[in-house]
Amino acid sequence: MDIERIRTYCLSKAGAEETMPFGPDVVVFKTSGKIFLLLSLDTEQTQFNVKCDPEKAEELREAYSCVLPGYHMNKKHWNTIIVDGTVPARTLQSWIDHSYDLVSRKKK
Repeated sequence: MDIERIRTYCLSKAGAEETMPFGPDVVVFKTSGKIFLLLSLDTEQTQFNVKCDPEKAEELREAYSCVLPGYHMNKKHWNTIIVDGTVPARTLQSWIDHSYDLVSRKKK
């Protein structure tokens, strides 16, 4: 998945909006004012941060070398995903879905 595919996928979510509150190098995707994905634009490899259930976050970090504790985020609840080609796009989308679902559930 490249930056544009990630962007398009995020914006396909109900109520998703794109903002740049941290400057021109990070695109932030929100729903109901809550962040579900941060996409870095200034890294060599595409990478993004997604919210994750704490237990699942640990499991993913152990299972995939491209999943790291969330850079500049609460490492208990956020993972940084390096898009290095080792994980299929469908799996990346499922991690984005998980983040979106966690955030959109909280708004209720």
